[in-house]
Amino acid sequence: MLIKSADDKQPQIAALEALLARPDADAETRRRIEIEIKMVRAGVTGEREAAYEIEFMLGQSQRWATIHDLRLEVGGRVAQIDHLVINHLLDVWVVESKHFSDGVAVDEHGEWVSFFGGRPSGIASPIEQNRRHIDVLAAVFKSGQVPLPKRLGLVTIQPSFHSLVLISNRARISRPKSSAAAARVDGLDTVMKAEQFRNHINRFLDQRNLLAATKLVGPDAVGAIARSLVALHVPATFDWAARFGLPTAAPAAPALPSAAAATVTGVLPMPKPAPAADGQAACGSCGHAVSIAVVKFCAARPDRFAGATYCMTCQGRYRRSPEKRDGATT
Repeated sequence: MLIKSADDKQPQIAALEALLARPDADAETRRRIEIEIKMVRAGVTGEREAAYEIEFMLGQSQRWATIHDLRLEVGGRVAQIDHLVINHLLDVWVVESKHFSDGVAVDEHGEWVSFFGGRPSGIASPIEQNRRHIDVLAAVFKSGQVPLPKRLGLVTIQPSFHSLVLISNRARISRPKSSAAAARVDGLDTVMKAEQFRNHINRFLDQRNLLAATKLVGPDAVGAIARSLVALHVPATFDWAARFGLPTAAPAAPALPSAAAATVTGVLPMPKPAPAADGQAACGSCGHAVSIAVVKFCAARPDRFAGATYCMTCQGRYRRSPEKRDGATT
């Protein structure tokens, strides 16, 4: 039974895209923001792929509870758990999902490298990451914040924790070549493609001993535990601007001078002529002063301006042919 779906990551992506468009973000900052956007989107893809495999197998079963994207805080520690699966034997799988476009490699020392565009880049071990998540989850149960069922009403049934790392189906997983070297990497057997989740769980249950049946609980208990965990979910918040060294508010756009502002709209304002003084040429319409160049311009076009002189502003009224001007007819 599905108890919680993943939180929507689109607001995070939108916030990063808004930072990308800010004028105070230099080229290096924009490059880092673009990488972060790709990482968030890749994470969403990996989580969605793993969630599909988990829900396809367990989503309709009342003996299993599934939680996606659970963030817990306890004792100053935080666990961001991609997927949590709980069954009727109180087996709790903490599942980390990873999406790598070009694959991932693990060496005999347990060091991880991802590949992007053919280039290697060191990353934190998701196996160790999951161990820390399990530590936080165990502390949550130990604190009593999640009530656990009791056997015969007396003995509290404790959960058993298991780790899984699911890699996107199209990614390549390179492991140590020798089995001896691979055996030295504790937990490497818990790393697999997302599509292998079903087989792994089935093999695990087949190997369960009879003592596990003493921990058997009903669907109501499984659902109650899962819902108690979801009630403790603390959604992540991000100060993306601070992470990239930008002020919280984008700088205000500089005010444009009037001529520049008019250029943006595609219309330049016409200069307003001053009133004509004694002895100066004047516009025949508004009476304002005109230059000698304007006088010559109008004089050279008698059929347009009927022999009159008009300033540049008023000339716009007389740019039609004489027979159409002011509604007149010949």
